Amino acid sequence: MTILKKKAFPSSQESEGRQHSSAEQYIDLSEMTFDDEHILSDDSSAAVVKVGELFRYEDLSLLTSEVYAGNIVILDFTSIANDDLTMKRITSELKNVARDVNGDVAGVGKNLLMVTPQGVRIDRNKIKGGF
Repeated sequence: MTILKKKAFPSSQESEGRQHSSAEQYIDLSEMTFDDEHILSDDSSAAVVKVGELFRYEDLSLLTSEVYAGNIVILDFTSIANDDLTMKRITSELKNVARDVNGDVAGVGKNLLMVTPQGVRIDRNKIKGGF
């Protein structure tokens, strides 16, 4: 559950001279919905992009289950990037998952890997902006 904290704006009475301690309001982002959101939730065949973090090899099974379910997964492996043995195990496992689902796996950033399900390929060429 993600929660944002924001300062409440002072009321007109407070700005006229009354001093109250500033109250804080919290917004629960899991309760927020948008008008178009119901379209995706009604269509069970639509793939969803999921973002996950790897802290250890054992975290991988939960994240790869999303690929088996047909979702695209972007993995942030910053916390274990310096552990060569763990990284070899993880990349080997992700290659196996991609092969199992006829998907794809590739590095998309310094510490990001993307795994896709069947029918989604990752283009290894960067799109260059500018002149």
